[in-house]
Amino acid sequence: MSAFTLALPGRIHFGSGEARARAAATLDALGRRGVIVHGATGARAGWLIDDLAARGIAPMLLPCPGEPTLPMLEAALALARDHRPAWVAAVGGGAALDLGKALAALVPGTGPVIRHLETAGPGAPLEAAPLPFVALPTTAGTGAEATRNAVIGLVGEGRKVSLRDERMLPRVAIVDPDLTLGCPWPVTLASGLDALTQLIEPYVSARANPFTDAIALPAIPRAIAALRALEAQEDPSARGAMAWASLSGGIALANAGLGAVHGLAGVIGGLTGAAHGAICGALLGPVLEANRAALPSGSAGGVRIAQVCAIIADAFGCDAAEAPATLARWARGAGLPGLAAQGLDPADHGRVAQAALGASSMKANPAVLPPRTLEAILKAAA
Repeated sequence: MSAFTLALPGRIHFGSGEARARAAATLDALGRRGVIVHGATGARAGWLIDDLAARGIAPMLLPCPGEPTLPMLEAALALARDHRPAWVAAVGGGAALDLGKALAALVPGTGPVIRHLETAGPGAPLEAAPLPFVALPTTAGTGAEATRNAVIGLVGEGRKVSLRDERMLPRVAIVDPDLTLGCPWPVTLASGLDALTQLIEPYVSARANPFTDAIALPAIPRAIAALRALEAQEDPSARGAMAWASLSGGIALANAGLGAVHGLAGVIGGLTGAAHGAICGALLGPVLEANRAALPSGSAGGVRIAQVCAIIADAFGCDAAEAPATLARWARGAGLPGLAAQGLDPADHGRVAQAALGASSMKANPAVLPPRTLEAILKAAA
C-alpha cells in the first residue's frame, strides 16, 4: 500500500440537531469574544446569535453578501482585528465559510493579505497560528468545513486565488443537515453538483489514496440519489445524505486534490462572477467524457472513470457509455444553466483554456488535457 498523509479538521460533529446542541457551548469554551460570519441577511445564523446571547456573549457579526473578494476580505479583516476576537465562526454556504476561514487565519498577523495569496502574491506562510475556526455549513456542497484553504476573488483581474495553510483547517466542524432544510432548489442543485464533483474528482485523481477512496466512492451513488429525491420534494433523509457527501468531498479533496472541473471553474468564476457550484455542475459531464476519451480503458485512471460512469448509469438507467451526457442532460433539465447563461462568452473559451492549464487543480487530473480539449469541454458545457 502506498504511503499517504491526512489533514483533517480538529473535531467533526455530524448529525441532525448537532448544531443547536453543541455550537454555543463550543464557542463559549473558546472565549467570550468572537466573530460570526454569516450570509447576506444573517437569517440562518439567528439561532446561534440567540444561543450565545443566553450565555452573555455578543459576538461581532460580519455579513458575507457573495463569494469573497480581496477588498471584502481586507475590509472585514480591519474590523475583526479591531475587535480582538478569541475565535471566528462561520454560518452559511461556502462563501461565508471561506471568508470566516480567511479571517481566522489572518487576524493574528499584521501584514497585508496579498502577501499570503497564491499566484497573486508570494504565497508566504502565515505569520502566526490562526485563531480557532468553527464551521457550520448551511448548504451541502463546497466541503469548506473540511478544507485548508479559502478562495478569494481578485476584482478587476478576472481570477480567483487561494489563501492556503494546513493550520487553516477548522478547529471544529459542526455539520448538521437540519441547517440545510428549506434550502432553495437552485442552490441545492448547484451546491449538490459541486459536492458530487468533489467526490468524483478526488476518486479519479492522480493523488487518490486508500482513505479518500474509502469515503468518496460510496458517497457518489448516495449523492446522486439524494439530489434526485430533493428535486421532487423536501426530504430530511436526503438532506442528511447530501451533508455527508459535502463533508466527505471536502475531506477527499483536501487530501487527494481535484481535477479539470475545478481547474476550469476557478478561471470561469473569476471571469464571470458566476456561482462556483453552478459552474462545476455544468462542467462535470463534459469533463468526465473528455477524461474517459483520453485514458486507455485498462489504465488505472481509465478503470476509475469507468467505475464512476457505471454508478451514474445505474442511477439513471442508461448505458455506461452515455453516463456523462445523461448526467449533464439531467442537470440542465433540473434547472442548471449552461456556461453561456452563466455569463461565459464563447469568445473567451480559448483564454479560459489557456489560463486553466496553470491551475493547481489541473495537476491532479487523471489525464493531461490539451487546450483544444478544454475548449471542447467549454463548448459542450455552454
